[in-house]
Amino acid sequence: MSEINSSNFKKEHGDLAPDLIGVTELTSPYFFVPPSGNTADRPEDCEPGTLRFNTDIGSLEVFRGKTIGWEQIQRRDGQYLGGGTGSNTGLGVRALFFGRATPTIVDTTDFFTISTLGNAQDFGDMNGAGYTYSTAASSTRGIVAGGSPSHGNVIDLFTFASTGDATDTGNLTSSRWLMGGGCSDSTRAIFTGGSGFPSNTVVNTLDYITMASGGDAVDFGDQTTGRRMQASVNSSTRGVWAGGYSPFDGTNLIDFVTISSTGNAADFGDQTHANREGAGVCNSTRGVFMGGGTSGNRNIIDFITIATTGNATDFGDLLAERRSHGCASSPTRGVAGGAYPNTNGIEFITILTTGNSLDFGDLTTTGHNVGGTSNGHGGL
Repeated sequence: MSEINSSNFKKEHGDLAPDLIGVTELTSPYFFVPPSGNTADRPEDCEPGTLRFNTDIGSLEVFRGKTIGWEQIQRRDGQYLGGGTGSNTGLGVRALFFGRATPTIVDTTDFFTISTLGNAQDFGDMNGAGYTYSTAASSTRGIVAGGSPSHGNVIDLFTFASTGDATDTGNLTSSRWLMGGGCSDSTRAIFTGGSGFPSNTVVNTLDYITMASGGDAVDFGDQTTGRRMQASVNSSTRGVWAGGYSPFDGTNLIDFVTISSTGNAADFGDQTHANREGAGVCNSTRGVFMGGGTSGNRNIIDFITIATTGNATDFGDLLAERRSHGCASSPTRGVAGGAYPNTNGIEFITILTTGNSLDFGDLTTTGHNVGGTSNGHGGL
């Protein structure tokens, strides 16, 4: 193998480096400097495997293809978990599913590995029994906020890499339940809407925390209308909410915010149907809304491209007509578990394709109005 030693290696014309063909080993004792730029300047048409340093997030990122887009490269304490039973014999992104009405309201938290199939295991307990929360996550922490009847304004924290009971990390700006799913990037969690508890008055509140530090939530802004029990998806830049009671039955409204800023939500488009109590799953580019209903239940699945605005498109169907799922995502799979009518079933879709859901396994207990999140969703 030949060696080339150079401190300044350029093409004959311009300042670009030459193409290195074949297996190239870099053995410098110093460093390698990749191209850099902010999130807005990400190239959209490049080869899968392309590396760059993102100056907005302070991390290397890799282009995984036009469908998935850019993904941050980081150490994830939960990325190679496993070693349990059921689904958890496998490795990969971990899902947490919080609480539920069975119809008895419980503080149960389940976990499973999204990349495999099988049944969930017990993870620990929340700080009070509840249901209908707002949930979010970083790559290390799962967050669940609000809910009824004894969770109130509590914000709970779970550590993905371990099992055990929740830690109380602060409070919402007000006690709420019947909330929609939360949205998050790698640092910030946004909790949305719902009804005051016990007043049951519908609110349009958005509040947020910095997940690494915890503490009490602060005001972010308002949604376009007061709603409760919405589905949510997110990328690393946007949080999106779809459907919900507005205030008494389902709506087809979709709105969004920029997670790194504060301010009021803006209109995104419409779902394919009026809906409430749906579940949202996502990778970094696509958001998928599963199930829900209005006066009855639906098996409809539809999807959006998060970086654009516009109306949702049909994706496929659930195994049955259901609402009030918990949900979680990896970069490739979306899972929904528990639902009304009461079930312990978990089903999954492949986010990058379209088509009907398939059976995954079972939660530890039957129930509905479950909260869910993962350490590999589209905002990370």
